[in-house]
Amino acid sequence: MSTALRRTLFLILLLIAWEAGFRIFDWGWKFPSVLQVLQAFYDGFVHGQLLEATIESVRRLLTAFVLSIVIGVTLGFLFARYRFLDDTIGFLVVALQTIPSIAWLPFAIIWFGMNDFSVIFITTLGATWTMAMSSRTGIKNIPPIYIKAAQTMGTGNGFKMFYQVMVPAAFPHMMTGVRVAWAFAWRALVAGELIAKGVGLGQLLQDGRNLADTALMLCIVIIISVLGTISDHFCFKRMEDKILIRYGLANQKK
Repeated sequence: MSTALRRTLFLILLLIAWEAGFRIFDWGWKFPSVLQVLQAFYDGFVHGQLLEATIESVRRLLTAFVLSIVIGVTLGFLFARYRFLDDTIGFLVVALQTIPSIAWLPFAIIWFGMNDFSVIFITTLGATWTMAMSSRTGIKNIPPIYIKAAQTMGTGNGFKMFYQVMVPAAFPHMMTGVRVAWAFAWRALVAGELIAKGVGLGQLLQDGRNLADTALMLCIVIIISVLGTISDHFCFKRMEDKILIRYGLANQKK
């Protein structure tokens, strides 16, 4: 039995158990049935704001994620190459990594107002520190022989060394950082949208809570989980496999 078929059968059994549990235990409005969630999906995408909220949230997420990758990789490279920066700013980043990004939302609202910029700001923070530490670890663990061999072949110590030698050699650690940063970015985004103004999945989740519409709330949870799974499996994992094969770090599957 293939993996896809096993997953499909598992989902079917899960849906059956879910609907049976709703009818047997009479969960009422506290947890919706499968049919109620399907109806909420239909109403949300055909007549409601689910599609618009999803598009707006993904737009904010992608903007913040790109910023976090650029900033995080740059910081990681600097920490790995310069001991002084690693002992000072790097130490601070480790401390900042322990702080939930949502804790910065009150500051963001004071600084920027209750708008997109505040949400993008805390979403970027949510992913940047993880990306910085993963990049730092990956670059610091590059075998010195790679650097020496590249210098012998005329690569030098500048940008050419960075993108031709360091990035490929550190890629497994960096890719792990990318996948974790993506998950952290989602968490920060939804948390920020719960409070800040504007259309988004987080704000719609808050509206569902205010209306006690658990079907709508569960729809948003499912949308986030599906988007996260699809992006990880069809984007990050495939990109990781291709780059590992390209640089000889993995064998191509036949």
